[in-house]
Amino acid sequence: MVPKFSAPPALSASGTDPSATAQLPPAILQRVHALLQDGKRKILGLVAPPGAGKSTLAAQLQQALGARAQVVPMDGFHLANSTLQRLGRSERKGAPDTFDAAGYCALLQRLRTQEPGSTVYAPEYRRELEEGIAGAIAVEAATQLVITEGNYLLLPEGDWQPVRAALDAVWYLDVAPEVRTQWLLARHMRYGRSEAQALAWIAQTDAPNALRIEASRPAANWHLAWPERAA
Repeated sequence: MVPKFSAPPALSASGTDPSATAQLPPAILQRVHALLQDGKRKILGLVAPPGAGKSTLAAQLQQALGARAQVVPMDGFHLANSTLQRLGRSERKGAPDTFDAAGYCALLQRLRTQEPGSTVYAPEYRRELEEGIAGAIAVEAATQLVITEGNYLLLPEGDWQPVRAALDAVWYLDVAPEVRTQWLLARHMRYGRSEAQALAWIAQTDAPNALRIEASRPAANWHLAWPERAA
């Protein structure tokens, strides 16, 4: 049985975080309100190339909605480093075939049909460990909006192909490539890479992946010019 909720109040009303709401452009708040208007569980996808600020927007939406929302990132389905090494894919970590796409799709389907009173557990990727942690995110049946963010939500091939159909709406974050590269460089260096190592990784791995992601852009419901600093 799919969870049913009462229609939500305006996002600026009681039950939301006014400070978080103030950070979000009105157009975003209006679209979230419209998405939730029928009172049913919804899954919102945020997609963009690496470093575009998907996790920042997801966190701000969750903060604004409070207990009504939960973030379930695609990155929790990274294959383990030991598996990537065995498969010879360690140097391409972040490419489409370095994720458990079928497992991610299965989780989205569980979230669509979650039973009242149940809890669905999802994995979380920890950048400081460079590994996914199973069962780190709890999604309660009362959660009205599940926000999932990742690179390949619109990829029309392989085990990724069913993802789009599992999402009620998908927003594509548009960020100028040179700005996104600056944010991505800062993130790689924050987690231990030297500048030279970070630039090499961006050129060899992130940039080719970005081209594939950008090719899927037309399949999004909304193209959002995202002004915030990436996480």
